[in-house]
Amino acid sequence: MIGGMEHSPEHLPTTEAAVTALRALAAHYAREIGVTHDIGADQTSRRSAAGIGVTTDADGSLPHEAYVEFGGAPRVSVRLYPEDDALITVEGVECPDIPRDDVPAFLRSVFDGLAHVKARRFPPGYRLVVPLPGDRTHKEHVPMALLTPWLSRSVR
Repeated sequence: MIGGMEHSPEHLPTTEAAVTALRALAAHYAREIGVTHDIGADQTSRRSAAGIGVTTDADGSLPHEAYVEFGGAPRVSVRLYPEDDALITVEGVECPDIPRDDVPAFLRSVFDGLAHVKARRFPPGYRLVVPLPGDRTHKEHVPMALLTPWLSRSVR
């Protein structure tokens, strides 16, 4: 299934489906993976106003959030939110609001070495550029203080 996902995003209807896809990616790239699940409105990060002991949302659904860490370099973590988006962190650079269906393609770009850092001379600055299917890219500002050895190697 990994090979067929390169050209079109896979639909990941639930957090658990996304975790399953990330486990398959970890196996494909021979990376260790750690997963932590937060289930219930009183446990998920975006539901702080849920109240103590309140586990379901107003519509009766049970929100499920997961935090995934990949071993190896680059350091990558993913927080999958119940609202169909994710926060991906690559070497300390946070990439928020990634649609859940784009998470596997985003990580493949990073693990395959397609993601790179674009340097700008004036005004000086750096951006992490991650190619996605359909001629799309995700760009995120990289503070100079966060230029790790892995990010520095990929500067163009």
